[in-house]
Amino acid sequence: MNFTETSLTAVVQKQLAQSVATLQAVLTDASIAETLARVAERTAASMKAGGKLLVAGNGGSAADAQHLVAEFVSRLTVDRPALRAVALTTDTSILTAIGNDFGFDTVFSRQIEAIGTPGDVFLGISTSGNSKNILAALEQARSQGIITVGFTGNGGGKMAALCDHTIIVPSTVTMNIQESHLALEHIFCMLVERCTFGPDFGA
Repeated sequence: MNFTETSLTAVVQKQLAQSVATLQAVLTDASIAETLARVAERTAASMKAGGKLLVAGNGGSAADAQHLVAEFVSRLTVDRPALRAVALTTDTSILTAIGNDFGFDTVFSRQIEAIGTPGDVFLGISTSGNSKNILAALEQARSQGIITVGFTGNGGGKMAALCDHTIIVPSTVTMNIQESHLALEHIFCMLVERCTFGPDFGA
């Protein structure tokens, strides 16, 4: 089947409109902004006390985890001291060893068991809210006194009950949920910076 340029352009416009509509829904949900602000405050307090942010997800959400951690450890927009954050998605030797020896459902929970400490923050990213390895990681984090945060969509899934704080993007479309997650992750990093270095930092 051959697509005309007009039909392809229509797809672009339709998908952009859908992305914008999802972001608009996030914007108008006051609870999302309030929750993100609270999570940022608790994350900054954890880091000031010597704690760290741990982040995990699968597929595109794994890329989000690494992207977010890069902003914390390097910088978002302005030079400043590094902020302590770790993506649990990056060490192939650890991931394959745990997956082989214990099963893929434990690839994140085992790492939290190893390096998580009370007062840390664990952010689990799952568009469905039902990723088994994220659920196991949240359960492990809770057992160790770690603050649990979920970024999800689809009504929250099973992870909502395991999180101290949950941000639920009001969508069932995976790519639109991920697009909103990324926007919120950038803002999250910005808020932690301002909680850490002052309210006008990066303004």
